[in-house]
Parts: sequence; structure tokens; C-alpha cells
Amino acid sequence: MELRLGSPSDATAIARLIASFQSELTDDPSGAGAENYIASVSVEAEHNYLGSERYRYLVALVGEELAGFIAIRDNSHLFHLFVARSHQRSGLARRLWEQARHEAQLQGNPGNFTVNSSLGAVPIYKAFGFVPDGSVTSVDGISFLPMRRSVSLV
Repeated sequence: MELRLGSPSDATAIARLIASFQSELTDDPSGAGAENYIASVSVEAEHNYLGSERYRYLVALVGEELAGFIAIRDNSHLFHLFVARSHQRSGLARRLWEQARHEAQLQGNPGNFTVNSSLGAVPIYKAFGFVPDGSVTSVDGISFLPMRRSVSLV
């Protein structure tokens, strides 16, 4: 498995991986009511994020296949973390998280991060040391739990 920095050329594969989880991420499995969210994870949107200095993507590849990726915004917000179903429960999410956290710390983050966790991912983020930082929120057809990870908590 190869881990490398993401680039705009990864946008299509990233958007496809996110789309494969749409029915689990949107409040209505059909995506109804989540049009703004869906647009925010389109190929075009991902291409723009990947080209922005605000975002740092790490992608995991098995051959030519995108096995997973993580994106950190502004060196402190875990913006995306997705692992293809065929690679879940392999430790890949933790490997991506640990590498992204390490790189953020090299860039000056002391270890403080936030994430808006999809409801199904809350246990994973808790395992990474995140704690709830508010209540479940619903916006643009998706529900999430704001969470934080602070140096003082771990």
C-alpha cells in the first residue's frame, strides 16, 4: 500500500469513494434535501479542495485503486476520512489519521483537532481520542456530531 499526498488528479476517485457512502451519510438515503452537501463533495469541489493551500490530502493506494484518504483543513480540522468498504477493518483509517496528525504537528499543530463526525463514524473518532463538542446537528440534509481532540484530553 502506498501513502502519498493527494493532488487535483485524485478528485474523481475521491468523489466516487465519497459517493459510495451517500445513502449512509445523508438523512434521506436517496440524497433528497442534501443537494448542497452532495455538491460540496462533487468532483469539481474535490478538485478545488485538492488545489487549495487550506487542505492537505493523504491518499492510500493499492495498485491503482484508491483504498482510502484523509483531508485536513487549516491544519486542524479533519475534513474527510473515507476508507473503501473492501479495506475497512484493516487499520487503514488509523494509519491515515496517525500520518495526517503527525504531518499537522510538524506544521505547528500541537495536537488539537476538530471533526464533524457522521453519526456512524463516532466510535472511530472516539477511538482516535476525540470527544463530543456539542450536540447532533443537521444541516443541508446531513446529520453530524461536532467533536474535538485536544492535547489536554489525551
